Order: sequence, then structure tokens, then C-alpha cells
Amino acid sequence: MTGIDALRIVLFLALFFSLAYAAKQELFFWKKGETYLNFLENHNLPLRALYYNLDREDQKLTEEIFAGTRCELLKDRNGTLIQALIPVSEELQLQIYQRKDKSYGFATTPLVLEERKEAFMFELRTSPYNDIMHYTRNRFLAQEFVWAYKNSLNFKTDLRKGAKVAIVYRQSYRNGHRMGYPKIDVAMIEIWGKPRYIYRNKDDRYYNAKGKQIEGFMLARAIPKGRITSYFARRRYHPILKRYRAHLGIDFGARAGTPIHAAASGRVIFRGKTRGYGNLIKIRHQDGYVTLYAHLRSFRTKVRRGSRVKRNQVIGYVGSTGLSTGPHLHFGLYKNGHARNPLGVLKVTTKQLKGKRKKAFDILKEKLNSEIAYHLRVQSKPQIIEIPDNICYLGANNPVMNAKE
Repeated sequence: MTGIDALRIVLFLALFFSLAYAAKQELFFWKKGETYLNFLENHNLPLRALYYNLDREDQKLTEEIFAGTRCELLKDRNGTLIQALIPVSEELQLQIYQRKDKSYGFATTPLVLEERKEAFMFELRTSPYNDIMHYTRNRFLAQEFVWAYKNSLNFKTDLRKGAKVAIVYRQSYRNGHRMGYPKIDVAMIEIWGKPRYIYRNKDDRYYNAKGKQIEGFMLARAIPKGRITSYFARRRYHPILKRYRAHLGIDFGARAGTPIHAAASGRVIFRGKTRGYGNLIKIRHQDGYVTLYAHLRSFRTKVRRGSRVKRNQVIGYVGSTGLSTGPHLHFGLYKNGHARNPLGVLKVTTKQLKGKRKKAFDILKEKLNSEIAYHLRVQSKPQIIEIPDNICYLGANNPVMNAKE
């Protein structure tokens, strides 16, 4: 070991122990109904520096915090906030940090995630949802499995006790805890003794063994003839600003007053005015989906909170309210509180893969079939990682390491 290496270790240990003993780490979950401005006020943080002086896109990001989001705080021994980490998507978080001069800064930083490929098989005892919950305690995985199969089998009549089920999926973790929604690569379930497969293709949609797309929840276009002027971006590094940006939805450019249609049937859970998104409507749909319609000029009179709307029903009109540079519709899609790319579920003609795409799919299918066969043969069991919820980590998002001067 060189002298330089030894010095680095000493400095690292000094930093670690100074933070560990001088600072208190806290974990909390974002409360229902709490706003970002409420959070700043409750922690005696400067509103101008941490909100009003932010640019338009960052201000709108502060409205993307969902109830139940797992957040982390670091405070000094006097209870003064040193750092707050607040996720707003599966890849990006808001970072509030104290500088050396005791002023506060704001940044959007990537979440440090670890993606793991996991797989298991089991014999059906009650229902796919209940059994997956029993074996993994992963509610989102159970929901995704049921959603992926719901249009290709009847869960009440097609399934029998003892039927084999196998799943290969990818799950992201943050500090040892599951983060975000799992992605099923391939799943198999026995129907009357015969295997029924579903595959996630490269276009992020599910297909059956013949290469035919399996439709689940699909959206109509909120503005049927509107053109997309800005696309979904979960985490994008701006080369000029030298910082991360995100756009958790798609924008439709249209003239002020253009009618906006409900993308699917559901119930209105919010209709009102917000600071960043202006006049806003949120609609809850089946399977944990919520659609968001922002910057509206006005609402349709009959559309109120709690009212039911039908697919393609006019709910409002294009405007430029809130933090907007011109008339357009910001359209967002969420599943169980996690932002999704709306283009992934916009209504399209059911695909039957052909030509080069079918050949590529067949190669992928054979690979995934081999994985399923392996896990069936060795009878892979799920692993449940238990980590107490009160543990918080310094990790890679250390305020001392990341603070900007």
C-alpha cells in the first residue's frame, strides 16, 4: 500500500465517521396531500432559493412527488437539514443540500440503482396474484403478471390448482429496497396442461408465442390530431446546462381552445389549479393507471372531481396556464405512482410481427424459453430480502461529496 493510498483511506474514514456521528439520518415517506412548498416551510428552508428561483422545468418536477415516496434526510445534531433526497421518478431525484456557507442549493441527480435479474417457479395454490404475493411480497410483480395475461386467459375458468408458473423478470433496487416497477421478460403458466407464454419484446410490449401483440390497457390520443412537440424523458443530461433534466410526459402542440379528450374511461380524482401545471385534471383508470392533463385553459362544465368520464369524452380545452411558454397539453401517465411513457400504451393496431422483426423476436423467444426451462428444471425459489425500513444509507449521494460551490 502506498502512502497516497493510506492517506485516501484515512480521509475516507474521517469523512465517514464525522458524518456518522455528527449527523442524524432519517427516513420518511411523502405524506398524502403534502406539497413541495409545504415540505420547505416545515423544515424552515428558503422558498425563493429552493423553488421560486428554479427554472420552469424544475418547478414542475416538484409536483411529481407522489404520496408514499420513500425519501431520505440528513440533519446535524441541532436538527438543521444538511441534505434531502426526494425521488420523482425511477431514475431521478430532487436533491436539497446545504453549502459550506450555510446557504442551500437544489439539484436534480440520478438515482443510484442496481438492477437484478430474478426468476422463480411455483405450483398454483390459490390464484396467480395471491401466490406471487405469498412467495415474493412484491405487489407490483403480482399486478404486472395479472395485467400481462388478463386478455389472453380467463383467470376463473382456465386455471387449475397445481398448474406450474414460472417468471423471469428484472427489478431495480435502491439501498437494498425495491424501487420502481418490475419488468417481466418472460412468463409461463400452464393452461389445461399446456404452457402459455408471454414475452416482453424490444418495443416494451407483450407478445404471445406466435409474435402477436397482447393488448392490455390502451390509451386513445388525448388530442386526436395533435402533434407531439416534446417527448417523454425519464433522465436526460443537458450538455449545455451540464445538469440532468426530465420530462415525465409528452406534450401535444395545439391551438388554444382545442378540445381535450379522456384517454380512457375512469374517475376524475383531481380537477383544479396548481402552481406548475396550471389548470389540471387527473383521472384514475383500471389496473392502477392515472392520466394527467395539464395547462388547460378551462374545464368542461360537467367534469368535476369524483365524476366518471368515458374514453374520448371531452374533459377540457388546451391552454397555457401555469408554467407554460405557449398553448399545449402536457399529458402524463402513471402506474401505481410511477411515471410511464404514454407512447408505450397509446392505442395502435394490434401488431403481428413479420419479416426481420419476427426473426429477431423468434431468436429472443428461444433464449427466454431456455431460461424458463432451466428455472422449471431446478425449481428456482424466490428470494425475499428483508431490510428494516428505519435504515438509511449515506451511499453515493453524500452531500459533502456532491455539494456544489
